[in-house]
Parts: sequence; structure tokens; C-alpha cells
Amino acid sequence: MLLAQDFFYYWSHRGHHVIRVLWACHVVHHSSRHYNLSTALRQPWTSATSWVFFVPMVLAGVHPAALAFCSSANLVYQFWIHTERIGRLPRPVEYLFNTPSHHRVHHASQGGYPDRNFGGILIVFDRLFGSFAAEAERPVYGLTKNIGTFNPLRVATHEYASIARDIRGATTWGDRLRHLAKGPGWQPAPRTATPATAANGPESAAA
Repeated sequence: MLLAQDFFYYWSHRGHHVIRVLWACHVVHHSSRHYNLSTALRQPWTSATSWVFFVPMVLAGVHPAALAFCSSANLVYQFWIHTERIGRLPRPVEYLFNTPSHHRVHHASQGGYPDRNFGGILIVFDRLFGSFAAEAERPVYGLTKNIGTFNPLRVATHEYASIARDIRGATTWGDRLRHLAKGPGWQPAPRTATPATAANGPESAAA
């Protein structure tokens, strides 16, 4: 059962990185520019966005209390991996399990590190689904664009506010929905001018 929970945790965690409205909740955990055991306790206030990923387990007959126990065990395991004090562990451990080295990559913000190593207890799902990256260069922690404040209300809500601004500025309903469902860095492509709009552009006005 714990293996199944870890499988669905992988997809939940990955979803909270690649779907912006879910990232708006999870971003709190990644907003620290330091990496230590206290980072594990840096959790969002609005954390009720994960349950949908575990519905298949409940539909398969897993009791919600058993699922809650497995989820708690998964989170307890992850506490100790939030550290720079532990280097790489023996190769079999690094191959199978989520370790401090793997999770440092997950919290890094530079190069090819972002959106990697989503596993909870095991790292094998990252290896299977193409999201694994080994620790090479020293990680730089935090967000790709740090928010520069310790105000807990702003830390908890800044991405929601950013989404709201992007939705207000969007010109189509499709783009408004994509600002919610696409990744955090998504922006609509510049609109290409049609012959009609080009004819009404600055050049025609000058003529």
C-alpha cells in the first residue's frame, strides 16, 4: 500500500510543479533560499489540493485512514532529506531511494535542476518517467525569481496574485484557462499580425 501511495504521490508532486494553479500552493515550500531541516516544515496553508491524485486508491478500496497513515509516513521520511550535511549515500540506496542528494536537486533553481526528482520515498518513478537528474553542480536554492520578502501572507499568496494579474491581462478565454493549467513559466505567444491589422498599423497611419 505504501508503494502505491508513493506512486500517486509522485504524480501529485509532479502535478504541483507543472500545473500553475497547483504550483501556487506548493511554491511556499520552494521559496526558501536555504536548505535545511526547517525547509521541510515550510508548508503551504492551502494544502488541500493533493487529494484528487489519490482518488484511484480510494476507489480501489483503500480506506481513507490507511491512506492518511501512508501519506504521513511518506512525509516523515522526507523530513531528513532536507539537509546539506549528508553527501551521497551508497549507490544502491541512491538508485532506489529519494536521498538528500536527489532532493537537493529538486529544490535547486538553476540550469537543468528545476522540475526534477519528484519522488517521495523512492526515486525509481523519476527514473521510469524521465524526471530524474543527478546532483552535479552545487545547487542554488529558492525560486527562479525570488520574491524578496519574509512576509508570510505574501509568501503564501504571491503566486495566486500573479495568476490573477495574468488572467486579467489575457485577451482570450483560452489563454485565461492556460494561465491556470499550464506551467508557471507559460505565457501566450505574441499575436502575429493579419493583413487587415497590418494595414491599420503605424505605417498606414503615417501615410
